[in-house]
Amino acid sequence: MPILVFVSLFTLLDFVILFSIGNQIGLLITLLLVIGTGVVGLHLIRKEGVATFSRARQRMQAGEIPSNELFTGAALIFGGALLMAPGFLSDALGLACLVPDARRLLFKLLTALGLKVTAQRTGGPYTSHTYQQNEAGYRQREDASSSEQPQGPLEGDFISRDEPRHRG
Repeated sequence: MPILVFVSLFTLLDFVILFSIGNQIGLLITLLLVIGTGVVGLHLIRKEGVATFSRARQRMQAGEIPSNELFTGAALIFGGALLMAPGFLSDALGLACLVPDARRLLFKLLTALGLKVTAQRTGGPYTSHTYQQNEAGYRQREDASSSEQPQGPLEGDFISRDEPRHRG
């Protein structure tokens, strides 16, 4: 619910700024700016989406976690979508997503808020690792129980939360 309120207020503020600036510079120039940033945003989404997917696939084939590529691609696609939205506030935020230093700042902010990348290693069926960011890059922290896990199939019963549990 709070995200819905934030998006609604952002959209309302974006339209207020759009109409205020449009009143000052004129309808034709405002329409040209809105259409121009929309075209740039659409082009950016198409171009960067394919390029980022390609870089992420290459890193995955090399056995690495493509977290930087995925975050960069997500920021570029989000920035392109904001450029497509009509409004000068959304255009300013979309342009901020395109600037590499602003993306790095956003990435640091998200990691400070607790964003963690968890991935399954292809070496074993039940081995999981958590990657945490530090200044030098990413370090791998193995779970203590990963060496004790069985190498065969995991057996057990599935009990739905809706079903009563029968013991015995």
